[in-house]
Amino acid sequence: MKNTFYLNISTADSLGIGLFKYSISPQERFIITNYALVKLLGFKYKKELHQTQLGQYFLSPEEKERFFRVLRQEGRVRFFETQFRNTQGKHVWVAVTASLVISKNKHEYIEGIIENISSHKDMEEKLAYERDFLQGLLDNIPDAIYFKDCDHRIIKVNKFYAQGVGLGSTETAGKTDFDFFPYEQAKRMYEDDKYVLTKGKPIVGKVERTTLPNGTWNQVITTKIPMYDRKGKIIGTMGITRDMTAYAHLESERRTMLINALKVLGKALEMRDPYTFSHTRHVADIAEAIGQRLNWDENRLLEIRLAAELHDLGKIGVPLDILNKPGTLTPLEYNLIQEHVTMCYDLIKDIVFPFPLAEIIYQHHEHLDGTGYPRKLKGDQLCLESRILAVSDALEAMTHRRPYREGLGIDRALHELRTASGSKYDPQIVDIVNQLVEENHGRVFWAGIS
Repeated sequence: MKNTFYLNISTADSLGIGLFKYSISPQERFIITNYALVKLLGFKYKKELHQTQLGQYFLSPEEKERFFRVLRQEGRVRFFETQFRNTQGKHVWVAVTASLVISKNKHEYIEGIIENISSHKDMEEKLAYERDFLQGLLDNIPDAIYFKDCDHRIIKVNKFYAQGVGLGSTETAGKTDFDFFPYEQAKRMYEDDKYVLTKGKPIVGKVERTTLPNGTWNQVITTKIPMYDRKGKIIGTMGITRDMTAYAHLESERRTMLINALKVLGKALEMRDPYTFSHTRHVADIAEAIGQRLNWDENRLLEIRLAAELHDLGKIGVPLDILNKPGTLTPLEYNLIQEHVTMCYDLIKDIVFPFPLAEIIYQHHEHLDGTGYPRKLKGDQLCLESRILAVSDALEAMTHRRPYREGLGIDRALHELRTASGSKYDPQIVDIVNQLVEENHGRVFWAGIS
């Protein structure tokens, strides 16, 4: 037995596991230890460790008492997790597995191993934090969020979903839509899940009418996406269902969400550079008026207004002393200002809109003849929305005071637009602007529109 213990001591050194034999009586002290334990407890030499007692390393007196109580009652402890304080004052999570041994002469010993599990504990805490954070985030979202496996059984739901079906979050696990909804409705949900699982494609923004467990109806919009494991295999679905009953029209609600998001971005710009914010609001008024003259519907007017509101957002990344420089810009400064187009595009290109918002903004400084920037696009490469935005931007900029010059006035601005009509600017849009000014008796037509 003794030879085996020494063999384990040698092996444990290479594994980094602390191995020990500890005398309880007649005197408390370490008898045998390996270098892994010496290092774990903050010593350089075994003889230093052998002059100390096991109990002094327990960070918590209560944990120390519980360890020795269990050891005496059961004769052993298995993977007893606790914190030690080593000689350097460092707190270390350890797992102790030990047995109480009584020799022939009635002396008591403890033989066992001590493993440093700090990294495991750190990982556990990190995972617990991430899990709690995710659950807290899910529970604070006022939409029903749910996860299902490949058998269409619920794995996890948020608080909103659980409240909707009248159960606790954990009570829903293992159930299906057939447990909560009428058969025909649950069947449609089942078919949607099956489509996502077999095709690997999401179902986005499906509007449907559902019956709740209490018998009432509501209108919801649902998105379902496939979930994948690390190897890219589909392992289930995730769904988000929003109650839309309070809204009479889906398009109106979508408009509200987009405008609210716009206000947040606009406020950020306004706080940094009030001039640019005011400019973008005026450009939006001009562009919207042009769109109305073209008989655009509400959705397309929203599209051009959003593009105008956001078109200078990239100037957040341009130093204010350059934006507001009263004198002539150097070539380097001018190039830096031109970068605001690409900056804005990069900011919003990954945001999903029902229209090509990022591309419209990306083109608003391009010219019909290819002399614009940043990509030198020309002619039919430019969408109509960007052409409107280009004219609106130029018109507003010329008629209002800039840091480096006074406003040119409406007559001069119109002259400049007509001069560049067909080369830089779309002739149709320039003509519409002229008409709008004439109808407003030669004055700016966008003041007070919004």
